[in-house]
Amino acid sequence: MSNEENSNQSSGKPGKFGLIEHLTRNAVIYNKSTITGPGDDSAVIDSGNDLSLVSTDLLLEGIHFNLVYTPLKHLGYKAVIRAISDIYAMNGTPEQILTAVGISSRFSVKHLDELYEGISLACKRYRIDLAGGDTSSSLTGMSISVTAIGRAGTDSIVRRNGARPNDLICATGNFGAAYMGLQVLERERKIFDNDNKIQPDLSGYEYIIERQLKPEFPAKVLTGLSSANILPSSMIDVSDGLASDLIHLCRQSGTGCRIYYDRIPVDNETWKTAEEFNIDPMIPALNGGEDYELLFTLPLRYAEAIKSVPDVAMIGHMTVPEQRCFLITNQYSEVELKAQGWENG
Repeated sequence: MSNEENSNQSSGKPGKFGLIEHLTRNAVIYNKSTITGPGDDSAVIDSGNDLSLVSTDLLLEGIHFNLVYTPLKHLGYKAVIRAISDIYAMNGTPEQILTAVGISSRFSVKHLDELYEGISLACKRYRIDLAGGDTSSSLTGMSISVTAIGRAGTDSIVRRNGARPNDLICATGNFGAAYMGLQVLERERKIFDNDNKIQPDLSGYEYIIERQLKPEFPAKVLTGLSSANILPSSMIDVSDGLASDLIHLCRQSGTGCRIYYDRIPVDNETWKTAEEFNIDPMIPALNGGEDYELLFTLPLRYAEAIKSVPDVAMIGHMTVPEQRCFLITNQYSEVELKAQGWENG
């Protein structure tokens, strides 16, 4: 037993393994492929004839989140979404996660209960098993690492390098909301820091704040694609910004692209808030990041079939690489896309 674990037990606090047992005591196994869950050295996963997918995501206090306005329950939920989005983006099904949390002395077991409540809610919603993890002391703040494990069929996995010139570019949901939600939260934090008698006013910003603090992933779109017998040629989850992730698809696939200003979906609340901040709404839509939407390409033969899949917009097409990556404005002028999105995520 380590000195840390010994001192924790002698002081009446749960040791490392006791804490893990406490935090995972309500974990429910939803998938038969989870052979061993919390409690052993490793999670044992039977992937059968499918391909196993594993992805890890790290969140650092002060870099990825601010606990002044981020509830721990929401943070746990968001940490899961960030991790599983990479599995979904390969047309896979996430089934297990492992969590690793670093905590300083200012966090109590109650705080961790709140964090893991959010993790459990996300697991329940997306039917994912919390299959293990770790905790450690930290000298400063909190860090959260989530490893997602999933599977994909050998004939249905989608990578980033499969797009070809003339493929349609499609996107789910809308863009820029999370970024503008963050701007509102930061504005209210600064007001409160200057005068703590002034309470934050978040009315009218509910949607964009939820997109920042507790995002959802459009997993049902993948079900819709499968039902319509549509297999994307390439796909990526939009976490760094629409422009950055589209450029990444183009580089991986060896293509250029054209997307159209008036086809990029932006929610009305996002649009209004951007104008309130004197920001062109297309700037957060292209570069804001943390949207957790799907961006994918399709061969032209799917042009009619994709119209039957809800919550999908066709925003442009792939070109030959020599034509580079451009946004076409409403005046039909070309603006070259730049990778200016979030790079710490």
